[in-house]
Amino acid sequence: MGIDPSAKVHASAIIDDGAVIGADCQIGPFCTVGRQVKLGKGVELKSHVVVTGDTEIGDETVVFPFSVIGEIPQDLKFAGENTKLIIGKRNRIREHVTMNTGTAGGGYITRVGDDGLFMAGCHVAHDAQIGNKVILVNNVAVAGHVVIEDDVIVGGLSGLHQWVRIGRGAIIGALSMVTADVLPHALVQGPRGELDGLNLVGLKRRGVDRADITALRAAFLMLKQGEGSFQERAARLGEESDSDYVREMVEFITGDSDRGFLTPK
Repeated sequence: MGIDPSAKVHASAIIDDGAVIGADCQIGPFCTVGRQVKLGKGVELKSHVVVTGDTEIGDETVVFPFSVIGEIPQDLKFAGENTKLIIGKRNRIREHVTMNTGTAGGGYITRVGDDGLFMAGCHVAHDAQIGNKVILVNNVAVAGHVVIEDDVIVGGLSGLHQWVRIGRGAIIGALSMVTADVLPHALVQGPRGELDGLNLVGLKRRGVDRADITALRAAFLMLKQGEGSFQERAARLGEESDSDYVREMVEFITGDSDRGFLTPK
């Protein structure tokens, strides 16, 4: 408990009683760390960083100047209940990023996975659930209750509407407003985000087998042009395809959704 002897804390930093500062942490000048904060091994707060609330930051995460991590939600329904923000390991949280704790109505926890990159000016709102290896480019706004699965990239100045789900491996183009769920491995672009194909570049970069990419392409065409409703076409895909990637897409479509889906044009 307390400040590990191996941690380096600048003389101008303020560490409240009760905070837990792990081994080899570096707390730079003019940082503020609240009493409920827990920093894992090797966490670095560059300078002028505020970490407050019931917040945990995982090992080797680096937070850059003027970020505010763990403040209360920007939600008028928030009544001061004890809620949390949990951030995983090896994240890079750049300048002026804000991340809020959860709310009672959203499960009490905002959660960020491992190995993410959150570029300057991003906002992660209350009760968001963000997976591993997610990249939010500059000034992305993630609204409350959003779910972002692993390996997603969201382009700069984009906004994600509350309750939207972004499937694994999807990519959102810059300057997009996303108001409905995005299928795994999909490509979305346009001012009012439209489903515009598959994230083929991302699939190839991750070394996905050519047969799976071909199966995803066929699945996308069936969702776009097949008979019946969107949900009916998805159900047939689940019965006909033996690709794990296609099954993942079908499970995403048939899962719970509060926003509906972006569908192929």
